[in-house]
This record gives sequence, structure tokens and C-alpha cells, in this order.
Amino acid sequence: MSGKKTLVLGASSNPTQYSHLAVVRLTAAGHEAVAIGREPFSIGTVNVIDSPEPFSDIDTVTLYLNTNRQTAYEDYMLSLHPRRIIFNPGAENPAFMKKAAEQGIVCMEACTLVMLSTGVF
Repeated sequence: MSGKKTLVLGASSNPTQYSHLAVVRLTAAGHEAVAIGREPFSIGTVNVIDSPEPFSDIDTVTLYLNTNRQTAYEDYMLSLHPRRIIFNPGAENPAFMKKAAEQGIVCMEACTLVMLSTGVF
């Protein structure tokens, strides 16, 4: 699969949630998606896991966790050395954005779904 390998952090099994839709739309747009949620489940062909794995070649992390829930994953996200982290609405975290930017990671407060629909993902 071509495209940008993307980790969806905070994936939901609820098909009306934006994190669920992001997995669906990423794969539909030709991007490889991997996902972490609260429990294991599947979204189409993507198996969502419930704990961090040392994924390789992650281009983008797209966050659907609030600041408090992000804390447990900060070191993990940095260890993946993504090119960018997208902080979706509700996931804004200026302190972590600064920390990630200091490691050369592009940080964006944006909406993955809007980025995909407008072709700027």
C-alpha cells in the first residue's frame, strides 16, 4: 500500500466517532493505517490494538486523545520518530507540541478528516 503510514491513536469502535472515520477514510485514500484504542477490535481490514507496539516507518500520528490521556503515550509517540503529529480538535496539547517540535517533528492543530477531504493530508 502506498501513501503515508499513519497511526490513529485513540481509535473508537463506534462508527460515528471521528477517530473511527479517520481509519476508514485513511485506508480509502490509500494510506496504510494502524490504530490503538481502548480494546482490540477491527475497522474494516485494520486490526485495532489496545497497547503500544513498536511500529516502524510511521509518517504521521493522528491524535484523538485528550491531554490527560495523551500523557501515557508521549514517550511512545516520540519513539516512533514520526514526521508529523496531528492534534485533532479536543487533542490540543501545547506542552507536548513543544516537546515534539524540539525533536524535529512537525506538529499541527488540524482535523485529519478535513485534511483528507481537501487533499492536503
